[in-house]
Amino acid sequence: MADKPADNPFTQVHVVAKGETLSKIAEKYYGDPSLYRKIYEANRDLIKNPDLIQIGWKLKIP
Repeated sequence: MADKPADNPFTQVHVVAKGETLSKIAEKYYGDPSLYRKIYEANRDLIKNPDLIQIGWKLKIP
C-alpha cells in the first residue's frame, strides 16, 4: 500500500516565501536549480504555471 504524501517521511513540505521561484527552491533542496520540474510535477494539482507560484503555498518536495 502506497503512503499518502503527507505520511511519507521522505517528502518534505516547503512554504513559499516572497521572492522565491521553483528554481530557487530546487537549488535549496537539491543543490541544482534545473531540477525545479521535480517540484512542479509533484505539485501539479496546485501549480498550473511553473513561473507563477504564490506566497504561502505549501509545496511537496519529493
